Parts: sequence; structure tokens; C-alpha cells
Amino acid sequence: MVVEVRSYRTKPGKRGEFLEFFEKRAIPALREFGMTVVGPLIDIENPNKFVWLRCFSTLEDRERMKAEFYGGELWKRELESIAMPMLDSYDVILCETTPGFTAEGVK
Repeated sequence: MVVEVRSYRTKPGKRGEFLEFFEKRAIPALREFGMTVVGPLIDIENPNKFVWLRCFSTLEDRERMKAEFYGGELWKRELESIAMPMLDSYDVILCETTPGFTAEGVK
């Protein structure tokens, strides 16, 4: 399995608003494109940060799903204009699970 560990820093005071949008609009949209989403996980020490995971079966699936999502009308016409103004920065670490990895509910 391929896993993106995504760390987001929102603009000061925007984390709660972003998380509400993320949980209600972005996660369902990502899942519609076949992506597995784990999180969000809020940073206890920094009120402007959170982490989430996006999982794919293969690198090829990742590329295809991302192209379909970010090239689609929902992202371009709605979600991007809501999400991006609230974000200060983000980082992505691309990982692969070991052969013995297991996680209940994660494909």
C-alpha cells in the first residue's frame, strides 16, 4: 500500500473552520474517487496544524485517482477556492507499507 502522510498548517485561527470543511466536503469527495482517508489528526501542540493520511493500493492508482480528482470540476470549481485560502502550507511524505503491514479498515 502507498500512503501519503499529509501535514497541513492552516492560517492562524483557521484550523477549526478548515477541519469542518475537510470532514464534511473534502473527505467524502476524496472517497468518491476511491481514495482511503485516515484522519484528520489534530496537532496537540500547534493549534494551526493537523495531519491526515491518504492511502492507495499502488502508485499507479495514486496517480490516476489524483489526476481524476484534481482535474475534476468539483475541485476546480468549488473545493480548491474554499480550501486553499485557509492553508498556509502543507507537506507530503510518500511512504510504502512493509509486506507484513496490517491495519483494520485500511485497504
